[in-house]
Amino acid sequence: MSGPGYAAPGAPRRRALLPALGALSAFGPISMDVYIPALPELGHDLATTDALAQVTMSACLIGLALGQLIWGPISDRYGRRRPLLWAVAGFTVAALGCAVAPSIGILIAVRLVQGLCGAAGIAIARAVVHDVSVGAEATAGYATLTAIAGAAPVLAPLLGGLLLGFTDWRGIFLALAVIGGALLLTAALCVPETLPAAERTTGGVGSDLRGIGAAFANGPFLVFAFTLSLATAGFFTYLQMSSFVLQEEYGVGAQGFALIFAVNAGGIVLGAWLSRRLVRRVPNRARRRTRPAAGFDRGRTIVLWSLTLGTTAAAVVLLSALLRSPLPWLLAPLFLLVALHGVNNPTLTALALGRVTRGAGSASAVLGTLAALLGALVPPLLSHSGVSATLMGATMLVALAAALTLLSLTGRLTRARG
Repeated sequence: MSGPGYAAPGAPRRRALLPALGALSAFGPISMDVYIPALPELGHDLATTDALAQVTMSACLIGLALGQLIWGPISDRYGRRRPLLWAVAGFTVAALGCAVAPSIGILIAVRLVQGLCGAAGIAIARAVVHDVSVGAEATAGYATLTAIAGAAPVLAPLLGGLLLGFTDWRGIFLALAVIGGALLLTAALCVPETLPAAERTTGGVGSDLRGIGAAFANGPFLVFAFTLSLATAGFFTYLQMSSFVLQEEYGVGAQGFALIFAVNAGGIVLGAWLSRRLVRRVPNRARRRTRPAAGFDRGRTIVLWSLTLGTTAAAVVLLSALLRSPLPWLLAPLFLLVALHGVNNPTLTALALGRVTRGAGSASAVLGTLAALLGALVPPLLSHSGVSATLMGATMLVALAAALTLLSLTGRLTRARG
């Protein structure tokens, strides 16, 4: 814990806290993916184009990215619990608004609001882990969030498909409202206030902006944040391009792709578990320090090795594409790349926020927004002229190699002191 006089939640409370935070981290992305199977029906029902139907997803994604810059500083000012409850309640109301939206324009606007509210779960969950954990324990906490959120891209479309068996796209949003209500109850019961009043910021919007500015002025934090953003761009390249590559270029059917996607999502969970195991090997004496330098440097070493493996795997993907190799030569390195995201995400998050002593909500917001924006914008921009396995491999290779280079060249700045 970063402040004096604070008693962290005990073991039983901690066991309930982390799964609750994981669910709150995942429900924003779930709200973006759950109605993917209903997009054609939605467009037909609202008499709009396929492009505008997809904009409803883009609006939610923009809200998820930018909303973190709103809720992170707010949680630094008012504490973690109240803003989280406000946001989850707002998400639930927005889901009801989506269910009754009479036009595509109103639906897009409400989806933006829904994304803005869902962003609180992502930003505040990371800040809560920062409040109650340090060093290896923090990395383990972020790994739990990553493992739970990693299942979201698989479970959300499956849930949407099941719901469409007996309802329409409006019914899916009603289901999201029910999920929001359940998560509101979960947050109320399982997420205590973790930021003491003495450590909260004061002032209005100017103070919030200063908190964000302080994050951008924190050199070590920024290195880890941009490293995570570049690595996330490689992961988002897989998310956004793999369906086109596997189905159109390699002839994989829809069910086959769903199976591959599910197996790779399991890789994220495996990577997150591996991250927890690796960081917990830090000696107990190092973990008990206020800012455990040994664990910090170990985390940096873990990421360097992970990025090296990821860069190699991306090179194999590119080489397989250029040589027109059989599908297994593409799938094996893709699985490794996705699994390594489960290592990179929590470890880099812990390294970045471990360099923040005050204003963790604002720093968490900057961390999440940078990763979401870079990851969401780079693949579509590069796919403007079409998607191919070669483009996917090259994009992942450049992103991961850039992340590895950045972290390697900033060793003196990012190594722990003491």
